[in-house]
Amino acid sequence: MAIQFGTDGWRAVISEEFTFANVRLVAQAVADWVHEAAGNADPCMAVGFDTRFLSDRYAMEVARVLAGNGIRVFLTKADVPTPALSHAVRDLGAAGGVMITASHNPPRYNGFKLKLPCGGPAGAEEGRRVEEILQRNQAEGRPPRLEDFTWAVQRGRIQRFDPLPAYLDHLGRLVDLEAVAASGLRVVVDPMYGSGRGCLAGLLKGLGLPVEELHGEMNPGFGGLHPEPIARNLGALSARLMGGGWDVGLALDGDADRIGAVDGQGRFVDPHCIFALALHYLAGERGWQGSVVKTLSTTCRVDALAGRYGLPVRETPVGFHHIRAWMEREEVLIGGEESGGMSIRGHIPEGDGILMGLLVLEILGRKGVSLEEALEGLAAEVGQWWYARRDVPIFPTSREVLTRRLVEGAPATLQGQEVREVSHLDGVKYRLADGSWLLIRPSGTEPVLRIYAEARSPEAVERLLAAGERLGYLAQGARGGETG
Repeated sequence: MAIQFGTDGWRAVISEEFTFANVRLVAQAVADWVHEAAGNADPCMAVGFDTRFLSDRYAMEVARVLAGNGIRVFLTKADVPTPALSHAVRDLGAAGGVMITASHNPPRYNGFKLKLPCGGPAGAEEGRRVEEILQRNQAEGRPPRLEDFTWAVQRGRIQRFDPLPAYLDHLGRLVDLEAVAASGLRVVVDPMYGSGRGCLAGLLKGLGLPVEELHGEMNPGFGGLHPEPIARNLGALSARLMGGGWDVGLALDGDADRIGAVDGQGRFVDPHCIFALALHYLAGERGWQGSVVKTLSTTCRVDALAGRYGLPVRETPVGFHHIRAWMEREEVLIGGEESGGMSIRGHIPEGDGILMGLLVLEILGRKGVSLEEALEGLAAEVGQWWYARRDVPIFPTSREVLTRRLVEGAPATLQGQEVREVSHLDGVKYRLADGSWLLIRPSGTEPVLRIYAEARSPEAVERLLAAGERLGYLAQGARGGETG
C-alpha cells in the first residue's frame, strides 16, 4: 500500500504499514523536502512523540535520518503534547517539525504529523510534495541516510530538550491565570492516557486549584480507551463529576490538540459549545476583533455570534491546516473544528486542547458561574441546538465518486424541511430551511464515513443522521431506504 498523507499527516496500523522501515523512508522524504525549501541554509527541526507504543523509538529513527541529512535536530526528552512541539518549532525558528502521534485514533495506530515553520500543520500541498519525493526515492532505489544516534548526540547534531516550560509560559500570556486561580473551581482532568498527562493538571495544581487527574499514567494501549474526547469515551470522567465534589471536567485527546468537557452534573459538553463560549467571551468581554474561522462541520451558533459582533466568518473544509492558512493570512480572533481543535489570536496556528481548557476556566472564573450556567446563558443568546456525529464503515469508493453521487442524488427535502443549499466544499453538506444541516464526508484519517447533523431537537438530529446514513450507503452503491 502506498504511503499517503491525509487530513493531518500519515497514519497507519503499527507493524502493518507503520514500521521502522517506512518511518525512515518518510523521514528521508521530509529531509529532502526541507533542503529543497531551505536551499543553502543550515536548517534545524524539532521532533516530538506521544505515549503510543514505540512512539519514542520511531521519533529516534526520524532524528537519525534528519541528522544523517545534515539537519540539526531538537528531540524532546519525553512524550509531549503536539501544541508544545508546535510552539517549539516556531520558538526555535526551525524549518519544520515532526510529531510522532496518531492523535485521537485507536491505539493500534501511529502517525507522522508534519509541522511548518509557523508551528501549524502542513497542508495538502506539502503532503503531496513529500509523497512525490518519497516515490522518487523509492523508484531510484535511494535508501534513507542514517546517523548513529549516540554519535549524533555527542556531536550536538541531535539535542534533547524539554519544550514544556516555554510553551506553558506562552499560555500564561494568553490566559488570565490569576482569574483561573481565583475561581476556586474543582477540576477533574482526563488526558486519556495521552501526552497531555501531567501538563494541564500540573499547571492547575500549581495555581492552587483542587485537581484530580484520571488516566494520567503511561499506558500505550490506552487502557482499552479510544483517546478521542467525545461522550462515549468519557464515561469515567462523567461518573466522577456525577459523584459530586467537583465543578468541571476537562478531557484531552491522545496528543492534547483537542478538547472536550463535562459539566458539574456529568453531562458532556461538546467542542461546539466550547467554541461558541470562547467566541462569545473573547468578542464580548475582551472586546477582541478579527475573523472567525470554522470548518463546515462546526455549529451554526458560531455564525450567529459572529454576526452579532460584526465579525466575518470563514468556512473551510475539515482539517486544521485550512484554519492555519487563514491564521497566516489575516488576523483571526478564533479558529476551530467540531472535533475539538481550536486556537485563538496570538497563539500558534495549531489546535490546542490545553489552551482551550484553561480558557474555559478563565471564562467561568471571570463570570463567576458554573459551566451549566454559562451554557444556559449561551442558549438564551443564540437558541438551543443539538448536534451529533455518526461514523459508519466505508466501502471502497473514491471521494470524488461519492461526492458526485451525493450531489446528484440530493433530496428536495429532509425530514419535512426544504433543502435550501447543497455544498460540496468537503463531502456534501445539505442546509435546510430551518437552519439545521446534514454533512456526509469520508474521513481523512480513518476508513469511515462521517455523518454530522445539527438541529433544534435531539430527535431531529437522530432523524437527520439516519437519513444521512441511508444517503451514504446509496452513494456507495449499497442498498438503502428512503431519506424521509
